[in-house]
Amino acid sequence: MQLEGSSALVVGGAGGLGAATVRRLVAGGAGVVIADLAEATGQALADELGERAIFVKTDVLSEDSVNEAILAATDMAPLRVSVDTHGGPGGGRTLDRDGTPLAFDEFMKVVQIFLAGSFNVLRLAASAMSKNEPDPDTGERGVIINTASIAGYEGTIGQVAYGAAKGGIIGMTLPAARDLSVVGIRVGTIAPGVFATPAYGKALDAIEAEWGPMVPFPKRMGQPDEYARMAMAIVDNPYFNGETIRLDAGIRFQTKGTRS
Repeated sequence: MQLEGSSALVVGGAGGLGAATVRRLVAGGAGVVIADLAEATGQALADELGERAIFVKTDVLSEDSVNEAILAATDMAPLRVSVDTHGGPGGGRTLDRDGTPLAFDEFMKVVQIFLAGSFNVLRLAASAMSKNEPDPDTGERGVIINTASIAGYEGTIGQVAYGAAKGGIIGMTLPAARDLSVVGIRVGTIAPGVFATPAYGKALDAIEAEWGPMVPFPKRMGQPDEYARMAMAIVDNPYFNGETIRLDAGIRFQTKGTRS
């Protein structure tokens, strides 16, 4: 995918994985929309990166809000890359210790934000990309990258809602790629393992000390730029389509997670 003369949308672009991806895309020559709810952080990143990065406050569950971010991107250049890294709540256990079930609304909130929100971005970005002229070398009009988690394969205790949502993202990757093949849009998903992001705040050192030794190699948590490098590899490789790639250094979640 040719980034020069193209725009990219990074949803969750103010966060750790998203911000690293924004930086890589800008360095690669794209104009980038940082789409996020975090205004201060997102605007600061846009100010840091200059005229080829703009911030648009974006709610993934709002069609109007996502379309506003897409319009900002297409005003810069044809939208050819969409990377969705947005975060959200984690939910809880199916039953707590006294037998009280997880609130249905809480379960649905997690699924809505992660799964339905990802599909909302995917469908609207695909619609904009379908209007692009095909790349003369590859025939592609765009590439869409979603973010799942290895919890979508082996969720720990307390991840029933999160695991369901991330498993849903994995499950929609191939059908979406097949749906969009007729218009030359590729779809891929990255399923990260344990990554050191600012979302952990002051607890990061303690979490790194707990998780790092569990990772086969390298024995540490992943860095946001390692996610961004994988996203860029997907953008660059026209034969990558319809697949979810685990980015986890070989770790497999066991029954209990770090905060179960």
